[in-house]
Amino acid sequence: MPLNLEVGIIVIIAFLIMIFIGVPVTICMMACGVIGSMFLLRTPMSALIMLSDSVLISFTNYITCVAPMFILMGELATESRIGADLFDCFQKLIGHRKAGLASASQVVCAVFGAICGSVAATCAMMSRVAYPQMKRYNYGDRLSTGCIAAGACLASLIPPSLHLITYGIVAEESIGKLFMGGIVTGVVLMILFIITIRIWCVITPGIAPEKEKNAPFKEKLKAIRSGGFVEIILVFAVAMGGMFAGWFTPTEAGAVGFGGMLIVSIIFRRFTFNVLKKALLNTVVTSGMIYCMLSGAYCFGKFFTITRIPNMLGGFVNELGLTAVPVIIILTVIYLVLGCFIDGVPLILITTPIFLPVVQAVGFNSLWFGCYLVVIVGLGAVTPPVGMACYLVSGTCRVDLAAVFRGSVPFMLAYVAMGVLMAVFPGIATWLPNIIM
Repeated sequence: MPLNLEVGIIVIIAFLIMIFIGVPVTICMMACGVIGSMFLLRTPMSALIMLSDSVLISFTNYITCVAPMFILMGELATESRIGADLFDCFQKLIGHRKAGLASASQVVCAVFGAICGSVAATCAMMSRVAYPQMKRYNYGDRLSTGCIAAGACLASLIPPSLHLITYGIVAEESIGKLFMGGIVTGVVLMILFIITIRIWCVITPGIAPEKEKNAPFKEKLKAIRSGGFVEIILVFAVAMGGMFAGWFTPTEAGAVGFGGMLIVSIIFRRFTFNVLKKALLNTVVTSGMIYCMLSGAYCFGKFFTITRIPNMLGGFVNELGLTAVPVIIILTVIYLVLGCFIDGVPLILITTPIFLPVVQAVGFNSLWFGCYLVVIVGLGAVTPPVGMACYLVSGTCRVDLAAVFRGSVPFMLAYVAMGVLMAVFPGIATWLPNIIM
């Protein structure tokens, strides 16, 4: 066995052990990348230079400037409680239908995800706003918490998605194209979630009330106006549409989105300097975390480039003669297992350099793989034992964690169905980018 392959396997095992015992992901990636490179590059100085280059690239690369402005846009929307207004709006519009509140929560998660791009922020907001309403109308805890946890994961797919931005940086793929692919993929996944809710209610009639209050037509119109729905959609359309049209770069789109959200919060009298202060502080913390993880990922990725393991995997797949479907099934199983223990952004950073060449070897492009990867990683957010979204919902709603995980099971099946659809119909992710760009 070649030395580089031996060192690569040893480092991977050491990395997994460090992850499972609770060492921070950034430290794991940096330590394993530097130590592994020392063995292959022979000199400690070369490995340390590689580490310094990785940190410098992460903090100075123009592409990485995309994330902070979109994060700030989302934090402002969260702190100003614009998301709560959105839920009240959709509650009045479709809340009277069978399982209407649960279905409305999926739409709001998608719209709010388009504002903030953060699973954690969407999860926290919906837990505080949607769960009390569903509890009031006698929804079962499994349905109410499960649909919130799964719906919040739509924020990882619908732009401006931090997961797609992270993948775009690592894979050197156009973030604009990824955003366009994420729109169609996210909408299809949202529809699958709503279908899942309806099927669940048919199979288990007592899980949701038979009928909910239907608001008068005038009250619905008032909800649309007072909820800022039109203004928020306009902000999203200007920020994303301007970027797709080439009027401004992704980084400038984030600044435009923040400016628009600032105006909306002022118009609806939700803006205070304390709100802005909290949004800025949260943005600094989140952005710093992402930059540090990117530094570790660059270092870890360069180590794998030196080992040539990705090239070996791609060559191995070609020699086996496997078609696209078996390869995707194998990767899905691998990601399901890894997603049970590793959070979304670190998982994308760790695995993209390894598996992207394998996917390309069987005929899929990096754009499709980015959307597919974010879908499968989202499944990990509702899968035990890690299941970050389930933990957040359980803690915020004060519901037993086991009940939240049981409630997420039907949505896991929806995720699997989405993965199958994407494998059979790759155009779900690639159609819109190909049409526009």
